[in-house]
Amino acid sequence: MNCLEEIAIKLKFIRQVLEETESAGVRLRGTDWFAWATAGGSNTVLLAAETGVAEVLITAVDAWILTDEIEAQRLTDEQLPSQNTPERLYQLLINPWAEGSKRESFVRDATSGGTVLSDRPTHHEFPLPRSLIHQRRVLLPTELERYRQVGRLASEAMADVLAQAQPNWTEYQLAGAGAEALWARGLHPALTLAAGDRRLPLYRHPLPTGEAIGRQAMLVFCARGSGLIVSLTRFVCFGNLSAQDRTLHQAISEIEVVALNHSQVNTPLNQVYDALATAYEQHGFPNAIREHHQGGTAGYGAREIVATAETRDRLEATMVLAWNPSIPGAKIEDTFVLNPDNSLENLSFDPQFPHIEIAGRRRPIPLER
Repeated sequence: MNCLEEIAIKLKFIRQVLEETESAGVRLRGTDWFAWATAGGSNTVLLAAETGVAEVLITAVDAWILTDEIEAQRLTDEQLPSQNTPERLYQLLINPWAEGSKRESFVRDATSGGTVLSDRPTHHEFPLPRSLIHQRRVLLPTELERYRQVGRLASEAMADVLAQAQPNWTEYQLAGAGAEALWARGLHPALTLAAGDRRLPLYRHPLPTGEAIGRQAMLVFCARGSGLIVSLTRFVCFGNLSAQDRTLHQAISEIEVVALNHSQVNTPLNQVYDALATAYEQHGFPNAIREHHQGGTAGYGAREIVATAETRDRLEATMVLAWNPSIPGAKIEDTFVLNPDNSLENLSFDPQFPHIEIAGRRRPIPLER
């Protein structure tokens, strides 16, 4: 399967939705949905924005990329698949950048004023149905190939930064080095969290500060490439880990095993969550399940579904998972794809990074320098 075949499959999904809902069009504005619909293209300019500088419009017979005259040439040259070949699946609709009303008029004409579904609906539009949202979460072979590439690059960036970090670096410097390493590999630093020795046990989401990291540090990435997000967490320690810290990291690895072992096809996410709650209690951390979200499925969002005690969505083959168990002072996180045989492929693991084997899986441990 190539990118054009992937897009053709997705257009077929969307047109089935149009038929089932008796709708006239689907309009996709988000950076996540744009990447999905274009086989990894990006409409992003402002990283902090949920929507970008182009959108997708699909009807029963046609498909367009809607953008303005500022962005059209760059998107055609660099982001839209095979726009210069006869096989192109999207037409390009370009409006003057200061005349957005012309785009809206085009959409009304293209859909004959009928019902329009959207990922970010306006007051004239309606949300996407669950069937299409679910379809995005089950990845195709070409998507998984892109995911493997993103995971490899993200894990290499992480290892390089922690190999260079110094105890007198501030958390800002550590996070900045992480962002630089991701950009250097063509990845968007969607998230870079950093905590030094003092703040590590205090906060689950430690936005970096100007404080020196000291004896040890945690670095967290959500790295986006081709629209797909890889999440991973690693630690560095300058000198040897203390016995207490070693015990904490061992405990969190054993807790994570429970989530990974329960991650099987047709398992509801709340069942994994409940198993994690039990594991925390057994290891002496009964409140940890409530002190941080535990992760869930991933893909075009860092988390597509966050697992809770009430989440009844079931896992399927080729869904991606990013569990996030943590206790004060220790956390573990990687991004996995669930295979049809219930095996888990780690998309973000660097075999050169220090690791141990737990329950037949290689899991990271802190880098001791």
